[in-house]
Amino acid sequence: MREQIKIAAGQPLSVCQDDIHLRGHAVECRINAENPDTFMPSPGRITQYHQPGGPGIRVDSHIFNNYRVPPYYDSLIAKVIAYGDTREQALVRMSGALREMVVDGIDTNITLQRRLVNDAAFRQQALDIHYLERQSSS
Repeated sequence: MREQIKIAAGQPLSVCQDDIHLRGHAVECRINAENPDTFMPSPGRITQYHQPGGPGIRVDSHIFNNYRVPPYYDSLIAKVIAYGDTREQALVRMSGALREMVVDGIDTNITLQRRLVNDAAFRQQALDIHYLERQSSS
């Protein structure tokens, strides 16, 4: 944020590209209040919520037990982020996090996310724009 504010104020960045070193890998799953097969929104009351945790896991969410998901907005209820030294480690952590996550009382796409993260083609990055369509038809 500091760097963005500096740029907006017309100041130079305090780092150059050579100072930036990439490391590790992150995977994000967007958890939606929707049916995992039809993608229809699923507003309603969350009767039980447990967010995953552990090394390399972060959850950004606003929900809680007894939270009522309104029908008027985007169905996004949480973002689960898994970080690891490698893509494989990040995917293993995400798989565990999705198994641990509980959102009862409404439909969510957690089961779809579990299938995708554990799919061999996804893990091998054999993807194209029709990947999800093929998953839905199989």
